[in-house]
Amino acid sequence: MSILNTEEQERIAHAVSLAENKTSGEIRIVVENVVGDVTVLEKASQYFQELDMHKTVLRNGVLIYVAVVDHQFAIIGDIGINTRVDKDFWEATKEKMLIHFRTGNFFAGLVEGIDQAGEQLHLFFPRQKDDINELPNEVYFGRN
Repeated sequence: MSILNTEEQERIAHAVSLAENKTSGEIRIVVENVVGDVTVLEKASQYFQELDMHKTVLRNGVLIYVAVVDHQFAIIGDIGINTRVDKDFWEATKEKMLIHFRTGNFFAGLVEGIDQAGEQLHLFFPRQKDDINELPNEVYFGRN
């Protein structure tokens, strides 16, 4: 099922770690085969809740969800970051990721999304001295 080999998965986790080293924000990547009987945004929201991303102290979590077989993906941010980024930021980020996805380079697309989210999180939620990593950095593989 995986669109990412083991090395790419490790490099994704490292990219998340690097982005999070500059911010108090949290980034998670979820990959699965199909969205199912809901919209891609609904599925991303389900994982956002399931992975406790809404429980970060500053409500500044970002989730990138990819349904490989369905060729769909979504980016959602919690209320803390959504109220600060430009209205079209997530769509602009998706467009940058899509350039890589269209050529089959899911790894580069995910890193692009992580980097873009990390820059905004750093801008609005710079890392504090007492910041801790609230959520795992590894790619989370969905149920299907």
